[in-house]
Amino acid sequence: MSLRTPLRNPDASSPGEMTARGWWLVGLNILLPGTPQLVAGNRALGRGGIYATLALWLLGLVALILAIASPSSLYTFATQAASLTVVQILLIAYAVLWVVLTLDTLRLVRLVKARARMRGWIAAFSVLVLVGLAGTAAYGSAVAGSARGALGDIFADSAPVAPVDGRYNIMLLGGDAGPDRQGLRPDSMSIVSIDASTGKAVTIGLPRDLNPVPFSAKSPMQTVYPDGYGYHDKCDVDVCQLNSIYTEVELYKSELYPNAKKNQSEPGIEAMRDALEGATGLTIQYYVLIDMQGFADLIDALGGVDITVTEKVPIGGDENLNGVVEWIQPGQHHMDGYHAQWYARARHGTSDYDRMARQRQLQDAILKQFNPLNVVTKFQDIAHAGAQVMKTDIPQSMLGYFVDLGMKTRAQPVDKLELVPPAIDPTKPDYTQIHQLVKTALTPATPKPSAP
Repeated sequence: MSLRTPLRNPDASSPGEMTARGWWLVGLNILLPGTPQLVAGNRALGRGGIYATLALWLLGLVALILAIASPSSLYTFATQAASLTVVQILLIAYAVLWVVLTLDTLRLVRLVKARARMRGWIAAFSVLVLVGLAGTAAYGSAVAGSARGALGDIFADSAPVAPVDGRYNIMLLGGDAGPDRQGLRPDSMSIVSIDASTGKAVTIGLPRDLNPVPFSAKSPMQTVYPDGYGYHDKCDVDVCQLNSIYTEVELYKSELYPNAKKNQSEPGIEAMRDALEGATGLTIQYYVLIDMQGFADLIDALGGVDITVTEKVPIGGDENLNGVVEWIQPGQHHMDGYHAQWYARARHGTSDYDRMARQRQLQDAILKQFNPLNVVTKFQDIAHAGAQVMKTDIPQSMLGYFVDLGMKTRAQPVDKLELVPPAIDPTKPDYTQIHQLVKTALTPATPKPSAP
């Protein structure tokens, strides 16, 4: 004589028992999908659902452990095309399995036997949970697919390079392609030098009117301008200064850098890299180019940026005919893309050096917004905007490392070295002095212990 169990062998003539059983099965399907089938239906299907759910929980636990014990490993996994493909497939498969298990659970519930007033509630609750959880898995799969595509569009498919003297030096260019210009011309140029172990960073800003400019010894531009770009006003564009190098090479000398496109760069960018290496004495491993023409969308996608304004900055240029203009006032601001773009571009009442400093300030603020939580929660918008305004040769395989290093950088103050007046004269630069300033900024002297 077998013992009757309400879940597998209920009294179908009792609406109360069938209603309670229905809620139990629906609840079990939420807590541990596959359990309703194991106790009241197809046990093979139930075991498959439980194994799949436990595997998903295990993967989540592993991810949590990695996030605590080895964040760089988790970041590396989450930024590789192969791993994102695996995640996408697993999430799609689990979403489909969840739909199958939920529909089968509703079949096992036998709604027609439950109390009439509760049938709609049981069905509606099941469907809502189905849409929420299966929809979340499907959305996660879509995000993984978008991430794979966007990361491939923005970052390079190349081998990692080692730090030089324990540092990674990244050239950061703020490009401004406008209707009054022939091609893009960088308006702000800096090098972010990061200690490869501690994450301590130093930003070195260079003025766009630096002239003449030496090139690194390995540069093909060295043979064209052996005395430096702009020496005795020698160049092939209208203005001979640091930021003109990009335009000249792009328009007239792209053949000097035949491998630039293959390496996910541009001839103009490579010439700028050679120039900044020659000017500072550093080896630059990577570059990041941000197009100021369209970066408002990227800032909006990131949810805005936090900026400390020290002097009021006009929006729209000069005052209008009534002498009225909208101003960005001094103080702490959380700027959207529109206001940030004007903050970077405004010329009225400030010098070019002020403007370049504001652009570098905005670039720093944008990079700080690229934290893991922000990227995950807003990835679709960031990916769409980022592919339009950001270009880099940082390998995708190094993203995990740089995300982890960036977290260390964010926890420390960033030192700044501005190679502008009065520290240097851009029209008569002393590169021995500049190289020494850079060396001192990167390796500050250790204070001697005071005498007892």
